[in-house]
Amino acid sequence: MSGRGQRLRAPALTFGALAAAALALRLHDPHQRGSWGFCPSALLGVACPGCGGLRAVNDLTHGDVGAAASSNLLLVAGAPFAVALLVLWTVARWRDRPMPRPPERTRRVSVWLLAGAALGFTVLRNTPAGAWLAP
Repeated sequence: MSGRGQRLRAPALTFGALAAAALALRLHDPHQRGSWGFCPSALLGVACPGCGGLRAVNDLTHGDVGAAASSNLLLVAGAPFAVALLVLWTVARWRDRPMPRPPERTRRVSVWLLAGAALGFTVLRNTPAGAWLAP
């Protein structure tokens, strides 16, 4: 395998795995109760930040962004950022350059903001005021 082929192996495998997962969710509808098993937190009556994520991906594969947002708004809001990071990673590997890295402080603040958003989303979707965020 060429140098570029080796460098692109990880991004290609990542895109392939994500495409396979999306296809599986497209073909096997997670809207059917128990079709993909049961979430332990949902069984306890708590909607975690990932609850509704499978349904959201299924809805996105059908082009229904509104239904996807209704299932898991955090996933739908974060998906464009995840795709952008995957594209940046792939381009960096293609060009044989290191992945652009923001300064340490920016990375640290980003992690804390993401964790805070996930925690806030979880708390809000489990209260009456945020019932519209529940899956």
